[in-house]
Amino acid sequence: MPEGDAIFRAARTLHRALAGSRVTRFESVFPALTRVDADRPLAGRTVESVSARGKHLLMRFSGDLVLRTHMRMNGSWHIYRPGERWQRPARDMRILVATDDFVAVGFSVPVAELLTLRELSRHKELQALGPDLLAADFDGADALQRMRGHPRDAIADALLNQRIVAGIGNVFKSEILFVTGIDPFQPVSALSDEELVRIIAEAKAQLRANVLNRSQTLSPAVGRRTTRSLDPRETLWVYGRGGKPCRTCGTPIRAKKTGLDARLTYWCPQCQQPRSG
Repeated sequence: MPEGDAIFRAARTLHRALAGSRVTRFESVFPALTRVDADRPLAGRTVESVSARGKHLLMRFSGDLVLRTHMRMNGSWHIYRPGERWQRPARDMRILVATDDFVAVGFSVPVAELLTLRELSRHKELQALGPDLLAADFDGADALQRMRGHPRDAIADALLNQRIVAGIGNVFKSEILFVTGIDPFQPVSALSDEELVRIIAEAKAQLRANVLNRSQTLSPAVGRRTTRSLDPRETLWVYGRGGKPCRTCGTPIRAKKTGLDARLTYWCPQCQQPRSG
């Protein structure tokens, strides 16, 4: 699943390409979107902004319409010049927004809807989101309080809960806990406020570092880096490195499926030892 930094970069790149431009063509395979477009055509409207909220991407048009998309596991947005060859097959196209200068294509996007600003303000899924790690007004105290509200959850699962804090996905989950030296399977109740604050601060630092340091790409898989090393072979501490030696102590990295979605968690059993007692 694309993580918060990837969605933020995608929104930023789309905003720079589309904001202030008039829509010349809109297409979608989603019947709900085409019905709205038939009644209130998107063509002729101006793209006012593109922004990210957690893992949701919001494209705002003039005339009180907002396109909300969520990438889930495989969705992505691409930006092309008119006539430029697409990098993915046309059968994967779900949404297309074209201006005179650019064509934005949403490939394999599973979730999309057109909303008024009033509907957006009352949207249950968006309203339930925890503090966004990439928001300028990120509230760490709120994130800590929300985390304390899930005392029985393993800390690895709590970090993936978008209602606690928005933006962390499976890659960052493992990386954050390695850097902070926390056993991913410890329940939240076993961790001190100081440890939770340190985890939240590291999460914020890692996401923001990837937003600032990576090139303007819409691909969530390109260039993610948490080790801060300039060596391109050392982009991640533990994620995807099951069985390989820990970059810190040499102990083989372990991997285990956890949570309702059985997603892999990677950790070093030496550097992230569980708390005794």
